Formats: sequence, C-alpha cells, structure tokens
Amino acid sequence: MAARIPPAAEPRRPHPFEILAALCAGSLLTLMLLSNGMMAAHTTPIFASLTAHGVGTMVAVVLLLLFRLRKPAQSRVSVGRAPLWAYLGGISGALTVVVSTVVVNSSLALTGTMALGLAGQVLLALLFDATGALGLERRLPRRNDLLALAAIVGGTLLIIFARGGAA
Repeated sequence: MAARIPPAAEPRRPHPFEILAALCAGSLLTLMLLSNGMMAAHTTPIFASLTAHGVGTMVAVVLLLLFRLRKPAQSRVSVGRAPLWAYLGGISGALTVVVSTVVVNSSLALTGTMALGLAGQVLLALLFDATGALGLERRLPRRNDLLALAAIVGGTLLIIFARGGAA
C-alpha cells in the first residue's frame, strides 16, 4: 500500500516589488560581469576578482554605515548568529568572478555567459530546494518548475548555437 503524501501548500505569490528587485539584481549581475570581464582582459581574472571584491567591500561598508546611522538603536533586533557555512559566500563569489571573467572573454561572449549562468543558477536552486540543502525548506520541483528549466536551457542553447555569423 502506497503512503499518502499530503498536497504541497501553494506558494505565496511574489509582490511586484520583489519581482522588480530581482530584475534589478539580474541587471546588476550583467553589469558586474561586463566590468569584471573588461578588468580581466586588461589584467588577470584573479586581479579582476580582487578588485571587484575590494570595491564591493568599500561599498558595503558605506551602505552598512548609512543604514546603521538611519536606524535607531532600539529597533536593531538581533536574530542570532549566522551559521558557519553562511560565511563561505565570499569563496563562491571570488570563484564566480574568476571563472566568469575568463568565459565572458571567450566565444560565449556576455550573452552566452549570462544565459548559461542563469541555467546553472536555476538548476542548482531547484536541487537545493528539492533536497532542503543548507537548511532550506524542502520543496520538490513542480512540473512547471521543470518546464521553466527546460525553456531556459532551450533558450540558452538557442542563444549560443543559433547566432548568425559575423557580418
């Protein structure tokens, strides 16, 4: 006799501001990849990563100071310490910059690199959601999630392999 699995709760619909913020983040990723690729083309991928993270650190410090100064001390509520693995984002960030600066200067160019990057991000996100990795709430992919991934992969292949020759 098969076990009965309760239906999954419907996910909350995203707020328009959340959609806009995600679109802005994606646009900033493209700008970041372009500027890091240009830096790597004139120096090295590792120097480009170091520059990106050095400048990013300075911007983050300024933003942290601005938001701390604007927020009254009573409203700063501590939610506890972050898990140790949360500090590893800098490693993946540094490696992302190094690898992407090499690839963006290849025949994939900026569009192909971004398309493959998006496909990789969605694939890993689905895997993390499905397994509940790193403390995430476990969510099995739905048919629409897999169809969306297939559309992204199909679009990525179209972008990379259906380019016309140079004029």
